[in-house]
Amino acid sequence: MSKLYRFPGGVKLPGHKAISTSQPIRKAPIPDRLFVPLRQHIGSAAECIVEKGQRVLKGQMIGRVSDYVAAPVHAPSSGTVIDIQKFPAAHASSLPSDVIIIEPDGKDEWMQSEPIADITELDKSELRNMIRFAGIVGLGGAAFPTFIKLNPAGHQISKLILNGAECEPYISCDDMLMRERPHEVIDGAKIMRHALNAEQVIIAIEDNKPEAIAALNTLADEYDWLDVQGIPVIYPTGGERQLIKVLTGKDVPSQGLPLDLGMVVSNVATAAAIHHAIDHQQPLISRIVTVTGSGVRSPQNFEALIGTPMSDLIELAGGYTDDADRLVVGGPMMGITLKTDATPVVKASNCLLVQTPADHAGEAIIRPCIRCGECVKVCPVKLLPQQLYWYSQAKYHDDLQSHNLFDCIECGCCTVVCPSHIPLVQYFRFGKSEIWKKQQETLKADRARERSEAKTLRLERIKAEKKAQHAARAKKTAAGAGRKKEIEAAVARTKAKKAGDTGSAENATDNA
Repeated sequence: MSKLYRFPGGVKLPGHKAISTSQPIRKAPIPDRLFVPLRQHIGSAAECIVEKGQRVLKGQMIGRVSDYVAAPVHAPSSGTVIDIQKFPAAHASSLPSDVIIIEPDGKDEWMQSEPIADITELDKSELRNMIRFAGIVGLGGAAFPTFIKLNPAGHQISKLILNGAECEPYISCDDMLMRERPHEVIDGAKIMRHALNAEQVIIAIEDNKPEAIAALNTLADEYDWLDVQGIPVIYPTGGERQLIKVLTGKDVPSQGLPLDLGMVVSNVATAAAIHHAIDHQQPLISRIVTVTGSGVRSPQNFEALIGTPMSDLIELAGGYTDDADRLVVGGPMMGITLKTDATPVVKASNCLLVQTPADHAGEAIIRPCIRCGECVKVCPVKLLPQQLYWYSQAKYHDDLQSHNLFDCIECGCCTVVCPSHIPLVQYFRFGKSEIWKKQQETLKADRARERSEAKTLRLERIKAEKKAQHAARAKKTAAGAGRKKEIEAAVARTKAKKAGDTGSAENATDNA
């Protein structure tokens, strides 16, 4: 690579990553129960296709999809479906979602499959469908179905960027993947490059991960289309738009996509999952999870089956410390706080962060905004957080949208630097949800109005049709009556004529 660029704003944060990278990735044992949610991605939930009491094999599809933006789910191990019920989801609300509960049989018996000899022989549409039905979603946290990203939709792709920045504190699962399994990342990159016809692949890694950079560079020399690029450590470099700016100097348009610049960004763990799906015919049934924080005794990275209760991973990491008081899924900046550790690991679960009171001291001391402007300086998308805050409070939705609220990536930089400790991101999320709610209500009202107008038009049409029918019948009746009169007159004339003819004949006889 040549020159690197700088995105606006951002903050320097302590990494806290070394505490979970001193030991290799540990494979978590199969739990006593697997809780597999049918919704683990952006889009529509999968539809359950198994029944209570049914035996399933490892890798067997147990939730299928029909909508385009969706991803199927698979059995993480062989065993018996013992229930299908509601269970707390990996969401801040902990609202229950549909979960398939499997009791593993200990055999870990795979579904039989046929490996592909050469992916270049596959039609690209067929390749994307294989990735789709393997349930692959973005493993950086967004969980967007990957097959959609691999459809360039007529765009010429110049760059496929694999995101190994992992810029948020504490999270180290991608770092450990790249250190220990670099070939999986590069083999996945080959497949993705083929699907996109990409000219170049860049694996971008923050330069505080020298072991990962070295591991990938060892293999990268074999491919002239592959670059491993170290990038500066600043949060949120791992954001899609920020990463593109750093590597190319180009800005993704507001409300636009990287495709508009001929680029696709995906996570390094997603690439490894694609390698398993295509080269080994293994759907996405496990992932590497960082279990870390000052509230857990032995932080470490685990390869865990999807559906493993988070409490099991906490125990594998030595259990909670005495002062542990908060469990966050994700990092401290963009993660969500859970109410229970009974929640299962899902495809988007990259980190379990256990915090203590010291980690969030001062959060409750919220003071009025002093208009210092620090939030503006660190915003990576050049918004005006202080103004958005006021508009969110006042529910000025039009002003929020005119100030580009939906460009906010909710990175939390503004919240970190706020001297008044205002939870700005929470206000922005609230503002977005209110706008979405209002839009849905407007859409609902519009549909109701359209249905009412359609009903009125339909009734008017029916009334007009009935009126026309009545008029046609009346006209027909009138025409019939007129015709009857004409016939009667004709008959009368005929009778009269006959009567006249008879009288003439009688007169002629008399004269004779």
